[in-house]
Amino acid sequence: MALYDDALNVARHYLGPAAEKFMTRQIERVPDADIHSLGSQHLEQLAKWCLSSGKLIMGESKAKDFSEKVQAL
Repeated sequence: MALYDDALNVARHYLGPAAEKFMTRQIERVPDADIHSLGSQHLEQLAKWCLSSGKLIMGESKAKDFSEKVQAL
């Protein structure tokens, strides 16, 4: 769950208290991933979902930055 915790910390920077719910929803969209099994092999897909969903609530520029930080974990 360490990678999930790292991703959640990145999300908190952008989403505050909504981060946990947001990340849980994005991880659900990644095949073969959940908060307990999130691995480096899932980061590319997770970053894509963070970008597409993030754009709707924080704008494209911030969502792109957020997505890049998630993918770099």
